[in-house]
Amino acid sequence: MQNQSIDLSNCDNEPIHIPGQIQSHGFLIAIDQNLNITHHSENIHDFLKGLPDDLLGRSIREIESVIGQNEPPDFINQIITFGKINGFDQTNPFHTDIQGESFYLVISQSATSYLLEFEPTLSDLKTDVQKMIGRSISEMLADKDINNLLVNTASQIKTVIGYDRVMIYRFAADGHGEVVSEAKNDELEPWLGLHYPASDIPKQARELYKLNLTRLIADVYTTPSKIVSTRQYSQQPLDLTHSQLRAVSPIHIEYLKNMGVHSSFSISLMYKGELWGLVACHNYSPRFIDYKARESSKLIGQILSSALEFRQDEANKHLQERFTANVDALSKLMLKYNSIEEALTEQNITIIDAVDARGAVLTYEGHTAKLGTTPDDDQIKQLLSWIKINVTETFYCTNELPDVYPEAAAFKHVASGVMVLTLSHELSEYIIWFKPEHIETITWAGNPEKAAEVSADGTMKISPRKSFEAWSQQVSSKSQPWLDEEIKSAMRLKAEVSYAINQKAGAIRMLNERLKQAYEELDTFSFTISHDLKNPLSTIKGYAQMLTRDSSMQPRALETLNRISNRVDKMNSMINEVLDYSRIGRQDIVPVEVDLSTIINEHIRDLKIGYNADNLKVHIGKMPVVQGDPVMLSQVFANLLSNAIKYSMEQPQPAIHIEGREEETEVIYSIKDNGVGIDIKQLPRIFELFKRMDNVQHIEGSGVGLAIVKRIVEKHNGKIWVDSSLGKGSTFFVALKK
Repeated sequence: MQNQSIDLSNCDNEPIHIPGQIQSHGFLIAIDQNLNITHHSENIHDFLKGLPDDLLGRSIREIESVIGQNEPPDFINQIITFGKINGFDQTNPFHTDIQGESFYLVISQSATSYLLEFEPTLSDLKTDVQKMIGRSISEMLADKDINNLLVNTASQIKTVIGYDRVMIYRFAADGHGEVVSEAKNDELEPWLGLHYPASDIPKQARELYKLNLTRLIADVYTTPSKIVSTRQYSQQPLDLTHSQLRAVSPIHIEYLKNMGVHSSFSISLMYKGELWGLVACHNYSPRFIDYKARESSKLIGQILSSALEFRQDEANKHLQERFTANVDALSKLMLKYNSIEEALTEQNITIIDAVDARGAVLTYEGHTAKLGTTPDDDQIKQLLSWIKINVTETFYCTNELPDVYPEAAAFKHVASGVMVLTLSHELSEYIIWFKPEHIETITWAGNPEKAAEVSADGTMKISPRKSFEAWSQQVSSKSQPWLDEEIKSAMRLKAEVSYAINQKAGAIRMLNERLKQAYEELDTFSFTISHDLKNPLSTIKGYAQMLTRDSSMQPRALETLNRISNRVDKMNSMINEVLDYSRIGRQDIVPVEVDLSTIINEHIRDLKIGYNADNLKVHIGKMPVVQGDPVMLSQVFANLLSNAIKYSMEQPQPAIHIEGREEETEVIYSIKDNGVGIDIKQLPRIFELFKRMDNVQHIEGSGVGLAIVKRIVEKHNGKIWVDSSLGKGSTFFVALKK
């Protein structure tokens, strides 16, 4: 596998998790569930003298006395049994003696096999990392400023592990990295501020850094040891995803050699489950760090990750609080003034304050209002025409507008970035924010574009850069990126504007005759669904059930008939949901005081049984009463609670939190879960009919429930919105009258 030719088209798919070999400073044995040896590294005989030549297929018990002369019988099986129950992080590393030499045994799983990796305990470190770690962490965290925190961290890690160069390397959204902090030997040239293209650490490598929080390359000039296997396992390469000794990609080895680096060590830095960056350590001579020292270094990385997350969240919180206060102010202004445009554009707080923009445009009821620095009238008119054709979603943003709309190059100095909220696509009503061009000079470590060379056979192959001299590139026609907090604020403003428009619309925005005609057409549509669709479905199910009574039917045929019946039931359910959706608009509401506490508690009890969710943790806070239709509001919370439970069940400890808080004129209920979450780019679509998010396609659902919920809430003159992060859960907010 390691000799595969890697070209430009498959570099990002290089199978680095199955290299077929390991680094040669240790050796590896893989065993199956019956403790039989399925794989081992070729260099095993260099470490274990007196082994039989034909190890493959033998039980590990046959060579335990050679591996651990002073260990009790069956000790490897005992370690594995304990590790399966308590986790191998509780057993690793196991200290043993191999023919007079001290070794660590590290065990991990690879599919149905167990990897037994042996590496020396002798380290090149002159310091005791575990003893120094407490003081080092105190020094790291001494400053609250993020930049100073990174500077302190690089300095302290260099002091602890003694590498020639220690860098904090941060990944950008496009995968390329920048050295944001550095501690080095005096004789080395500085690399602080240099950028490295995404191809230096491709996507699959970044994924492995999320799983393995430390990575040691002891000596780039040693020859890796191949892994041999039995014939039974030879067709399926051994997965070394969790291996400590996993060999290094030939491309990366060549890359390090071109840099003059003999040894490297990295510590992953995480932010909310994603790879924020690396502590990248380089040495210009071979360097080996034992397992315990690497684990101590990993702790430093985890503490730094927590500190970065805390400080970044603190900064995000201040930004979010500012945006929230401004959107709340705009919401009150829209209810105060008769004119939506006047409320959003002519007061002390305007739409420009909802995000960090330099300019904004509101097009509403045939009029265009400009705020701050914007393109001129003709340019805005042309941009609106482009938006009308090309922006089909309710939300759109980019920080590279000239790339997708070339005419924007003429006004890139004021609008290289644009964010669009669609209020009404049919009426061409939008809120548009602008960010100006942000010109920056990026200094790359070598020309990032020179990534390939022609080999002797004429094919193009990846050629890691041989020169790392600074290479500058000016980036233009881009703005600063739109932050998640800005996107959330814009979506919240859209909900508030929609609410205000619905409150003020009345007869001005709705023609009674057209509404009457639409209702008549809806009645016809409902009759068609209930009669012309449901009757044939009943017939199909009847025939299917009748055929299942035929004793001559083969099992496969019976299974197919049962599947037909199940699909008919699902279609019937979807038809009923669509009918419910269509009826909501025609139902009159006679509001009464509704005690949601009883409704919510009953739904929780029923849903826990329905989803077999015994391990679900439910916290219910205050439950203020509201005004509305009890049946409709019960349907709202049934849907929201069902979703919260359904999309949290894949978590080890599913949990939901429900509570209501009273404002001046309304009660705001929140339903929070720790489930799969929603991609921020898909948030604008979640209340649309038949819209389901990409990450829940494997979970049963019709895409109608949230559309029904939104329609009922709006029928009550209420508001609904959501705050969510992918993989972190969702919080739905429902605002209803007291």
